[in-house]
Amino acid sequence: MKPEQPATPMPPKNAGMGHLHQAVQWFVLVALSLVFAAVLEAIGIPAGLLMGPMAAGAIVGMNGGTIRLPRQFFFCVQFILAMMIAGSMRPDLFATLSGNWPLFLAVILSVISVSTLSGWTITRMRILPGTTAIWGSSAGAASTMLLMADAYGADVRLVAFMQYLRVVFVASAAALVAHFWVSGAEAGQPTAWFEPIAALPFLATLAVGVAGGLLGKVLRVPAGAFLVPFAIGSALNVSGTLTIELPQWLLALSFALLGWNIGLGFTRSIVAHARRAFLPTVVSILVLMAFSGLLALLLIKAVGIDPLTAYLATSPGGLDSIAVIAASSDVDLPFVMALQTARLLIITLIGPVLARFVADRA
Repeated sequence: MKPEQPATPMPPKNAGMGHLHQAVQWFVLVALSLVFAAVLEAIGIPAGLLMGPMAAGAIVGMNGGTIRLPRQFFFCVQFILAMMIAGSMRPDLFATLSGNWPLFLAVILSVISVSTLSGWTITRMRILPGTTAIWGSSAGAASTMLLMADAYGADVRLVAFMQYLRVVFVASAAALVAHFWVSGAEAGQPTAWFEPIAALPFLATLAVGVAGGLLGKVLRVPAGAFLVPFAIGSALNVSGTLTIELPQWLLALSFALLGWNIGLGFTRSIVAHARRAFLPTVVSILVLMAFSGLLALLLIKAVGIDPLTAYLATSPGGLDSIAVIAASSDVDLPFVMALQTARLLIITLIGPVLARFVADRA
């Protein structure tokens, strides 16, 4: 970019909503989120409080918006959702998992293998530069894959785009499947947003969540702000030591913040940069989702769980968005989260090593 032509770099920065004050951008984001969420909730789409803000965030981001969700807010979202799911855990779940662990391990490893194969195929076809597709196709551990991609000289922006796009596709498909599966059976039941809650259990829930989230960060556990509170909260809940109490308004706010964090990741520059990668990325995501659907059929036959639970349990991420959709649907939430958490842990452990192995040979 030549210094004597300042007009060239300026439009991307100030185009669209970029020239507006951040307060105005937040106002537009909140207004769009309220409209979209209200429409989705009215027609019975599960997790409309997540999907609406996610769509609003994408619109703002792709129209030049410069606002981003502060990291402290996202930390709060993670531990609140972790404690919400921990409150649904029950003792008999562990018997189910321990009795079928070879099947569950095979399901998880199959998802990881297919996502890795997709990345290798795109790389060998030279659709994307270098090893970008290998890191971007990983079905989880997104932050780790971004670091690895950068170390390998891959295009980090394309990797981020592929990871974000997968989350949007999977979350949208899961919400639609849940909606059409239940056929509106839950519609018409009003939510008590501000019903009284027990103060002491609520404060104890927040204390455990904050402490667990901070511990996860200190120990540098991947997704520690979610997984550590989830593990501690589940143990305390199953043992009867802690009664997890969270008000509906706080959960709704957390869903919206999570949606914004995903949607605002689709900036104009990233989308423009990733235009050539869009079609192969979509194809690889659809292949992975279709394969996960076949694995869901396997779980239905082998374990006898309901189809919607099996579909959500095998959906390839992201963990937090699937958690919100599962919590908003009539499914076996503990089963879904147990399999999703196991997938995240395994892909965090072996995903980077596997991707590096494939990248060295691609």
